[in-house]
Amino acid sequence: MKTNELLSLLKENASKTLVFEYAPGQLVGANYHITEVKNITIDSVDCGAGTDFWKETIIQLWESPAELGKRDYMIADKALSILNTVDKIKPMEKDVEVKFEYSNSVFHTAQLYVLSHQIKDNQILMHLGVEKTDCKAKETCGVPETAEVAEISCAPGGGCC
Repeated sequence: MKTNELLSLLKENASKTLVFEYAPGQLVGANYHITEVKNITIDSVDCGAGTDFWKETIIQLWESPAELGKRDYMIADKALSILNTVDKIKPMEKDVEVKFEYSNSVFHTAQLYVLSHQIKDNQILMHLGVEKTDCKAKETCGVPETAEVAEISCAPGGGCC
Protein backbone atom coordinates (compact mmCIF):
# COMPACT_ATOMS: atom_id res chain seq x y z
CA MET A 1 0.00 0.00 0.00
CA LYS A 2 1.25 3.46 -0.85
CA THR A 3 1.18 6.34 1.63
CA ASN A 4 -1.39 8.22 -0.47
CA GLU A 5 -3.65 5.13 -0.51
CA LEU A 6 -3.51 4.94 3.29
CA LEU A 7 -4.35 8.64 3.62
CA SER A 8 -7.31 8.24 1.25
CA LEU A 9 -8.54 5.16 3.11
CA LEU A 10 -8.46 7.02 6.42
CA LYS A 11 -10.22 10.06 4.94
CA GLU A 12 -12.95 7.95 3.30
CA ASN A 13 -13.56 6.06 6.55
CA ALA A 14 -12.92 8.85 9.05
CA SER A 15 -15.46 7.72 11.66
CA LYS A 16 -14.34 4.07 11.74
CA THR A 17 -11.94 2.59 14.28
CA LEU A 18 -8.46 1.75 13.03
CA VAL A 19 -7.34 -1.74 14.05
CA PHE A 20 -4.07 -3.48 13.14
CA GLU A 21 -3.51 -7.23 12.89
CA TYR A 22 0.27 -7.76 13.15
CA ALA A 23 0.10 -11.57 12.75
CA PRO A 24 -2.85 -13.86 11.95
CA GLY A 25 -5.36 -13.45 14.77
CA GLN A 26 -3.07 -11.12 16.76
CA LEU A 27 -4.20 -7.50 17.15
CA VAL A 28 -2.20 -4.48 18.21
CA GLY A 29 -3.75 -3.38 21.52
CA ALA A 30 -6.34 -0.61 21.61
CA ASN A 31 -3.82 1.29 23.74
CA TYR A 32 -1.61 1.96 20.69
CA HIS A 33 -0.30 5.38 19.75
CA ILE A 34 1.33 6.61 16.55
CA THR A 35 4.68 7.66 17.99
CA GLU A 36 6.82 8.35 14.95
CA VAL A 37 6.57 8.76 11.21
CA LYS A 38 9.76 8.12 9.28
CA ASN A 39 10.63 9.19 5.75
CA ILE A 40 13.15 6.50 4.83
CA THR A 41 15.54 6.48 1.88
CA ILE A 42 17.15 3.18 0.96
CA ASP A 43 20.29 3.38 -1.17
CA SER A 44 21.61 -0.16 -1.46
CA VAL A 45 24.03 -2.56 -3.09
CA ASP A 46 23.06 -6.24 -3.33
CA CYS A 47 25.31 -9.30 -3.23
CA GLY A 48 25.64 -9.26 -7.03
CA ALA A 49 26.92 -5.64 -6.95
CA GLY A 50 23.58 -4.32 -8.23
CA THR A 51 22.49 -0.95 -6.89
CA ASP A 52 18.99 0.14 -5.98
CA PHE A 53 17.30 3.22 -4.52
CA TRP A 54 13.80 3.75 -3.13
CA LYS A 55 11.87 5.54 -0.42
CA GLU A 56 9.35 4.35 2.18
CA THR A 57 7.10 5.78 4.88
CA ILE A 58 7.29 3.96 8.19
CA ILE A 59 4.66 4.63 10.85
CA GLN A 60 5.57 3.44 14.32
CA LEU A 61 2.87 1.97 16.58
CA TRP A 62 3.49 1.76 20.31
CA GLU A 63 1.28 0.32 23.04
CA SER A 64 1.14 2.57 26.10
CA PRO A 65 1.61 0.60 29.34
CA ALA A 66 -0.37 3.31 31.14
CA GLU A 67 -3.43 2.40 29.05
CA LEU A 68 -3.44 -1.40 29.36
CA GLY A 69 -6.97 -2.73 29.13
CA LYS A 70 -8.19 0.14 26.96
CA ARG A 71 -11.00 -1.13 24.72
CA ASP A 72 -11.66 1.73 22.32
CA TYR A 73 -9.39 1.86 19.29
CA MET A 74 -8.17 5.04 17.65
CA ILE A 75 -10.59 6.54 15.13
CA ALA A 76 -9.29 6.89 11.56
CA ASP A 77 -9.86 10.66 11.69
CA LYS A 78 -7.47 10.98 14.64
CA ALA A 79 -4.80 8.94 12.82
CA LEU A 80 -5.31 11.11 9.72
CA SER A 81 -4.97 14.25 11.84
CA ILE A 82 -1.66 13.00 13.27
CA LEU A 83 -0.35 12.15 9.79
CA ASN A 84 -1.49 15.50 8.37
CA THR A 85 0.30 17.31 11.20
CA VAL A 86 3.47 15.34 10.49
CA ASP A 87 3.11 16.12 6.77
CA LYS A 88 3.05 19.87 7.52
CA ILE A 89 6.26 19.60 9.56
CA LYS A 90 8.12 17.08 7.37
CA PRO A 91 6.29 16.36 4.12
CA MET A 92 5.77 12.66 3.53
CA GLU A 93 6.47 11.06 0.18
CA LYS A 94 3.01 10.04 -0.98
CA ASP A 95 3.74 7.60 -3.82
CA VAL A 96 5.91 5.25 -1.76
CA GLU A 97 5.31 2.05 0.21
CA VAL A 98 3.96 2.55 3.72
CA LYS A 99 4.96 0.14 6.47
CA PHE A 100 4.10 -0.07 10.15
CA GLU A 101 6.81 -0.62 12.75
CA TYR A 102 5.60 -2.54 15.78
CA SER A 103 6.66 -4.80 18.63
CA ASN A 104 5.36 -6.06 21.95
CA SER A 105 6.63 -8.39 24.67
CA VAL A 106 6.10 -11.50 22.51
CA PHE A 107 6.68 -10.05 19.03
CA HIS A 108 10.06 -8.70 17.92
CA THR A 109 10.32 -5.23 16.40
CA ALA A 110 9.48 -5.47 12.72
CA GLN A 111 8.58 -3.24 9.82
CA LEU A 112 5.36 -4.76 8.56
CA TYR A 113 3.84 -4.42 5.11
CA VAL A 114 0.14 -3.82 4.59
CA LEU A 115 -0.91 -7.16 3.11
CA SER A 116 -4.57 -6.15 2.82
CA HIS A 117 -7.32 -4.30 4.62
CA GLN A 118 -10.99 -4.87 5.34
CA ILE A 119 -13.80 -2.46 6.03
CA LYS A 120 -16.36 -4.19 8.20
CA ASP A 121 -18.97 -2.80 10.52
CA ASN A 122 -17.44 0.31 12.07
CA GLN A 123 -13.83 -0.78 11.60
CA ILE A 124 -10.87 -0.59 9.25
CA LEU A 125 -8.85 -3.75 9.84
CA MET A 126 -5.31 -3.49 8.51
CA HIS A 127 -3.73 -6.91 7.91
CA LEU A 128 0.02 -6.50 8.36
CA GLY A 129 2.75 -9.01 7.67
CA VAL A 130 6.38 -9.59 6.92
CA GLU A 131 7.99 -10.16 3.58
CA LYS A 132 10.70 -12.80 3.51
CA THR A 133 14.19 -11.74 2.61
CA ASP A 134 15.30 -12.63 -0.88
CA CYS A 135 18.37 -12.48 -3.09
CA LYS A 136 17.92 -9.82 -5.78
CA ALA A 137 20.95 -11.12 -7.68
CA LYS A 138 19.87 -14.72 -8.29
CA GLU A 139 20.73 -14.57 -11.99
CA THR A 140 24.12 -12.92 -11.37
CA CYS A 141 24.94 -15.40 -8.61
CA GLY A 142 23.61 -18.43 -10.49
CA VAL A 143 21.01 -19.18 -7.83
CA PRO A 144 18.14 -21.23 -9.28
CA GLU A 145 14.52 -20.34 -8.51
CA THR A 146 13.85 -23.83 -7.09
CA ALA A 147 14.07 -25.72 -3.81
CA GLU A 148 17.70 -26.60 -4.53
CA VAL A 149 18.63 -23.08 -3.37
CA ALA A 150 19.31 -24.49 0.09
CA GLU A 151 22.05 -26.70 -1.37
CA ILE A 152 23.87 -23.86 -3.16
CA SER A 153 26.61 -22.00 -1.36
CA CYS A 154 28.53 -19.03 -2.64
CA ALA A 155 32.25 -19.60 -3.14
CA PRO A 156 34.77 -16.92 -2.20
CA GLY A 157 35.52 -14.77 -5.25
CA GLY A 158 32.41 -16.10 -7.01
CA GLY A 159 30.84 -12.63 -7.25
CA CYS A 160 28.04 -13.56 -4.87
CA CYS A 161 27.18 -13.19 -1.20
